[in-house]
Amino acid sequence: MRNSNKALKTPIRFALAALLGGMLMRILLIPYASVVTFISFLAIAVLYSVRFSKKEDKKPVAYIKMILVLFWTTNGLLRILDFPYTLIFQIGTAITFITWFAMEGTSYFMDDDRKAKNSIIEIIWNFAMVAGVLTIISGGLMHLLNWEYAIPTLTIGLSIVTAYILKDIFSPAKEIKNDPNNEEFQL
Repeated sequence: MRNSNKALKTPIRFALAALLGGMLMRILLIPYASVVTFISFLAIAVLYSVRFSKKEDKKPVAYIKMILVLFWTTNGLLRILDFPYTLIFQIGTAITFITWFAMEGTSYFMDDDRKAKNSIIEIIWNFAMVAGVLTIISGGLMHLLNWEYAIPTLTIGLSIVTAYILKDIFSPAKEIKNDPNNEEFQL
């Protein structure tokens, strides 16, 4: 993922982390889990809409991502409210995700000149993300089969994915080697 100064990047990441926490709370049957999940979905929808409106150069892929986020968050909100007809939002999410992946896909993880930019640390973090997602899937399957240790497995997976989402917020910023401002500071 690019290390850029995208609008509202940090609040959106916190909302995603809160969403994962709310989902974990629902699995563990902790009170107010639906409230946390609902507020997180709502925050993601609002924050991403504001981010989209602030974007100056809107390409078709930006519109696809906005539609994807709206379908996904609307589906999440309506499912929490037990709305019976969420299938259209699930289909919309699937179609827009496939469209986004076809248009941008893995190039999202490359530099602007289309060269892979992953350092060893980023490769390790990406491996951790994949391991976290696989752990969540395994824990979900274990939970469906009523196997032991399903909840701890889900908890570990959700914790890994949450750490991945929040890693850039708490890590020190990278130095820019080529100073585009000729060593002048912007106010």
